[in-house]
Amino acid sequence: MTIKSALFLALAATIPFGGIQSADARIWTDNQGRTLSGDFVRVSDGKVSVRRPNGKVVQLLLVGLSKVDQEFVAKQGNAGGGEGSWTSFRGASRTDHSPDKGLLKKWPDGGPKLLWQSQVCGKGYSGPAIVDGKVYYTGTIDGKAKIICLNVADGKEVWSSDLGDDPADGYNTGWGSGPRGTPTVSDGVVYAISANGSLTAVDAANGKRKWSKEFVKDFGGKVSKWGYSESPLVDGDQLIVTPGGKDGAIVALDKKTGKTIWRSKELTDGAEYSSVVIAEVNGKKQYVQLFMKTLAGVDAETGKLLWTSKWPKGRTAVIPTPIFHDGKVYMTSGYGAGCKLVDISGAEAKDVWQNTEMKNHHGGVVLLDGYLYGFSDGAGLVCQNFETGEKVWSERGKGIGKGAVHYADGLLYCVDEDEGSVFIAEASPKGFSEKGRFPMPKETELRKGTNGKVWTHPVVLDGKLYLRDQDLVFCYDVKG
Repeated sequence: MTIKSALFLALAATIPFGGIQSADARIWTDNQGRTLSGDFVRVSDGKVSVRRPNGKVVQLLLVGLSKVDQEFVAKQGNAGGGEGSWTSFRGASRTDHSPDKGLLKKWPDGGPKLLWQSQVCGKGYSGPAIVDGKVYYTGTIDGKAKIICLNVADGKEVWSSDLGDDPADGYNTGWGSGPRGTPTVSDGVVYAISANGSLTAVDAANGKRKWSKEFVKDFGGKVSKWGYSESPLVDGDQLIVTPGGKDGAIVALDKKTGKTIWRSKELTDGAEYSSVVIAEVNGKKQYVQLFMKTLAGVDAETGKLLWTSKWPKGRTAVIPTPIFHDGKVYMTSGYGAGCKLVDISGAEAKDVWQNTEMKNHHGGVVLLDGYLYGFSDGAGLVCQNFETGEKVWSERGKGIGKGAVHYADGLLYCVDEDEGSVFIAEASPKGFSEKGRFPMPKETELRKGTNGKVWTHPVVLDGKLYLRDQDLVFCYDVKG
């Protein structure tokens, strides 16, 4: 069905409205009430770029969209990820879906081609942020937490910038020291958080510091047992972080200056290890965060507490990023806690279901076409029905015990935390089907003497697979 508006037709005549919608993309509505699914990319010259479920980026005229969508776009600024970019942890949409298409469906013996490797990123577990031909990591070198910039083309270091002292005091390093969170890139600025709670904004071109804050000193936060692990969220002109504490657990800062815009004063939980996601419910935007005993949503404009859902089973460490879809929030945590789905579309948050089919420690979960995929403690790789919570299938064995998962072009990209092996499997509710596996070329020396494992999540962008084991970063060609 096409749009009557001639202006809208000029850009969207070939885009069907009211057709198949992706499981996690935003639903856009035109001024006649017809819908289209896709992730926001950017807005420029009155045109909104939207990435469709097939990976293609299309442009829509802003004037042809509904009032709600126009207001949504106005609040985004240029925060969306452009083509060829991965702006933050789990991507700009925080779904952990790569936009790539045309990737290898089966790997050759020995795995895909290694393009380059680097050994300059130091201690740490951060994943990559990839923008404009540069890859940004965080890591600790000689007691200094740093932001490190590499070239996508060859992996060579472009610059490094101090993020703060990292003396390994104040958080347990028995499992490995160094920053945990992934940097976030927006409008030419890189934002990153150290394990001790140093938040820094630097110029993406040269690493020059623009401003910095300290979670403990400036916000009254407390360093978690294993260190601050959040990846900051940019939403329009706001930078959203979670220092935790009695003065307000979540803070919105002006991303250009670091000035405080608001604090969630009604929400005073201590910081855990999850990262904030955006949810839009009934035309109103909110931020969702997971704490030890609480799942909560706050108003994006004011920080006012909108709802909470108790998580009494949360213990030791609550880590995975929540997943928002269709008015509902999915959450999970390890140490036997399990998972649940919460409906936040009404006046109060209500549990839809709760079970222990997914007990995800920290490797993350992805949602695709109504099914969740992730590693569950004791069960291996699990496929779970989003709406009902029922387990569809699980697979466990050598190299398929526990790890991290990422989605790209119909495949799950998985890293086994013990072996350091990498494999791909079909993202399908029909069952587990592995399509290739290879070991990382070598193991870092930095994990020796610790309990640390290969915990950095894999990322696929522009036909390249990025892997990390502390100071070792590997880049593979998965397009062929």
